[in-house]
Order: sequence, then structure tokens, then C-alpha cells
Amino acid sequence: MPALIRIGTAGWSIPRPLAAHFPPDGTGLERYASQFTAVEINSTFHRSHRERTFARWADAVSDNFCFAVKMPKSISHELRLVGVDDLLSRFWEEIRCLGSKLGPVLLQLPPSLVYDPAIVEPFLKLLRASIDHPLVCEPRHPTWFDAEADEVLATHGIARVAADPARVPAAGLAGGYPDFVYYRLHGAPRMYYSAYDDAFLARLAAAIRRTAAKEVWCIFDNTVAGAATANALALQTQLVTTGGKD
Repeated sequence: MPALIRIGTAGWSIPRPLAAHFPPDGTGLERYASQFTAVEINSTFHRSHRERTFARWADAVSDNFCFAVKMPKSISHELRLVGVDDLLSRFWEEIRCLGSKLGPVLLQLPPSLVYDPAIVEPFLKLLRASIDHPLVCEPRHPTWFDAEADEVLATHGIARVAADPARVPAAGLAGGYPDFVYYRLHGAPRMYYSAYDDAFLARLAAAIRRTAAKEVWCIFDNTVAGAATANALALQTQLVTTGGKD
């Protein structure tokens, strides 16, 4: 059993049908954090936030709550990992204002970005020198799911996301740095919309209980129709009733 399990959603919106599971008072983030110990900030993929915004978010949650933060698309999708020194430094200066509430930094790669050691290895070295924090990577091109790419990620202490739906079978399994597991569940069959059924959540809970990793994050990204919050609450119940903890 992992020493630490964190379950949450992408963003902290609370669907109206589930409002009764949360306190009636407080900001959206404060209400969300009463039930979950983790959230993934996706808005940083599209735009910067002021440092005081991150500091305000950190102040709104308890000491056992953590934020995962998605890296800007300017780094991953526009410059495609090349010539990003200044952007990485600026991003780190912003998010470090989360202080002790900062969890892993998520790098999601575009589906067209192939694994090229000549580009990837210098970038990962720069990334590790720029960001002194847990890192997770969600690659999507099939070339990232062989032994060489996996070893390079592990060498730099970077966990590979276990994603659903998986573009190739290996993408559904965690890889890279073995002590940290990060699930990103986008909804299937309709990405971002579909809810996961009880059977899927039971299999997921069993997989979490079996992992040898020290820390597991499970983020539901099927947020458009509100399924993420219901799934996250249900998974927490599965793990509590079967001896898990978060």
C-alpha cells in the first residue's frame, strides 16, 4: 500500500447535483478542499497567473492539501521543448508561491512530439535544474513507450503518467520514476465527458493498493459534465472501505 494516496479532479468546480457533499459556505476551492487533498491546475497550460494568486490559493487550503500544476503549452506545444530556459524560470517563479502546497509539475506533450534523445535529454536536464520538485510527464506519441524513453525518464526522476484512454496499451501503465504514480483519467469512451463505472473504479482501487510506489495521485479529468467529482468521491469510498488511505 502506498504511504500517500491523493485523489482529486482537474480544477475545483463542484457540480450542483453534488453540492450536498461539500460545505455550503466558503470559496469554491475551500469547499472542494474539505473533501479532497489534491487538485490539478490546468489553467497554467494556457496562461500565466500572478504570484499572489498562487499564494492566495495556498492560503485557502489546509496543510495536507497539494496542487499539481500543468506546464505552459508555450514550452510543450509551441517551442516543443527547445529554447525554453526563460519560460521555465518564469513558470517556476510563479508556481513556487504555492510553497509547501505545491505538488507535482505536469508536462503534457503533444501527440505529434516523437521521442528524440537529442531534444529530450537536454530538455530534461534543464527541467531538473530549473524545477526542484516532483515531475510527471504525459507523453502521447507511441515512441515514448519503449524501454529507452522509460529509462531516461526514470534517470531524471520523472514519472510517466498512466492515462485513460490510452493511445497505446503501455500509456495506460505508469512508467519512468517508480516511486511516484500519477493517473490522469480523461473519461471513456467520450473523453472529458464520460463517467467511469463502479467496475472500473474497483479495478483502479485494486491497482492503487497493489502498487509499490510511495506516492500515488489520481486525477479525474472528465469534468465537462461533472463526472470527475462523482468519480473521485466514489474512488475515495472504494479505498476507505477496502483499507486505503489518502
